[in-house]
Amino acid sequence: MLKLAMLSFWHVHAKDYVRQAVEHPDTEIVAVWDEIHSRGRSKAEELGVRFYENLHELLAQSDIDAVIVVTPTTKHTEVILAAAQAGKHIFTEKVLAATIKECHEILAAVAAADVKLMVSLPRLNMAFAQKIQAIIQEGSIGTITSIRMRLAHNGALPTEQAPNGALPAYFFNLEQSGGGALIDLGCHPMYLARWFLGVPSGVSASFGYITGKEVEDHAVSILQYPNGILAIVEAGFVNSYSQFVVEVQGTEGSLTYSRSDNKLFVRGSRFEGDAGSGWQAVTDMPAESPSAFEQWVTHIREGTTATDNIQIALDLTRLMEASIISARSGTVCPLSHLTE
Repeated sequence: MLKLAMLSFWHVHAKDYVRQAVEHPDTEIVAVWDEIHSRGRSKAEELGVRFYENLHELLAQSDIDAVIVVTPTTKHTEVILAAAQAGKHIFTEKVLAATIKECHEILAAVAAADVKLMVSLPRLNMAFAQKIQAIIQEGSIGTITSIRMRLAHNGALPTEQAPNGALPAYFFNLEQSGGGALIDLGCHPMYLARWFLGVPSGVSASFGYITGKEVEDHAVSILQYPNGILAIVEAGFVNSYSQFVVEVQGTEGSLTYSRSDNKLFVRGSRFEGDAGSGWQAVTDMPAESPSAFEQWVTHIREGTTATDNIQIALDLTRLMEASIISARSGTVCPLSHLTE
């Protein structure tokens, strides 16, 4: 049984990782640390586990094998480096770190300590994403010309149930979050674009501030590829209802997916029975892959490394950092400028 510690409950997904750890037959949460002591102590009491005010005291405990990092984004590097140096395996909320330089520091520490790192990139494991990747790879809609993905919800908008918006106020604190809608929600379409198409040559981004927050509440990032392909990533906290849509255009067909009905549709001359008849629902969907958390536990048990996950996480930070640079400068940010 792997003994785990929760490092902070800052992010809204902390509760999801607690659930996964509790439900997994090979893991058990035994301790909590939080940069806000009152919050951490309360969560530790709920879980019936030990609470530590001092992070290094927790990491010094020999009965703790691994940690789940859900701190403010801007504290990831400090906390993950400390965990690695203490010999603890690490599962972390995205992004891995705010800059590519910090990511390389983390990876060096993880390698030196020979611990297992996994970043939560959940949509990579979903059936729709795996099927889209397969369709792109087999070339059945021809050469890809563009991809457009939007992920948005109303987290910054006041509602009757949440007059200040559903998201915690600190999500809009730049010092803690490192960014707004793009670095949080936009991560998901961003790493999918990277998975589907690879690393672009440049990024052009624009941020919007509808609600006057310190960080952007909606954003668009355009990934530019040397062969002319464009990937458009949209993210927002100011949509009246939750949306996640994917459109892929090719020279011989198209595909579209929406979370509203969880269906993938394709259209193209290579699909049997199409003959101009329109969109067809894809019925041969694959099974979902194990969750990132499950994969992490397996890597720990088997002594393997999450090579693909770590590379995509590294590239995700490059794309986020490039988007922020572009939005601030009003120019295209070449990815070649962000290698270290």
